[in-house]
Amino acid sequence: MAEKDPVPFSKTAEELIGDLRGVPYDEPRRQKLRATHGLAQVIDQLVTKYQLGRSTPEDTIRAQWTEIVGAANAVYSHAARLEAGGRTLVVIAAHAVVRNELFHHRQAIVEKLRKLPGCGDLKQLNLRAG
Repeated sequence: MAEKDPVPFSKTAEELIGDLRGVPYDEPRRQKLRATHGLAQVIDQLVTKYQLGRSTPEDTIRAQWTEIVGAANAVYSHAARLEAGGRTLVVIAAHAVVRNELFHHRQAIVEKLRKLPGCGDLKQLNLRAG
């Protein structure tokens, strides 16, 4: 017959056993014990979550930003991140005139961005001061 893992005691039971044996119980009462995961599993999850070592649509946009908005506007603005499942690009503009210029040309910018690989779902720009 297969052996089962022992069922852990509750915190109250562990405190009572510790008192009976004279061993102090040093764990905080609100601490939750969680299962330990292997390092390889955790690293795989982080690589997948943050897409480490892979080209992302944000990287492609940042590489082409000067050609898309022009050199003068690119100096005072940058593509920060994609939001809403890749449908909205957050652009940080450091100068009000550049932000206004990007606002007026936002449809043309979105059309140029949609031609880049991985950016086909892009619908709008979110311009923020920064």
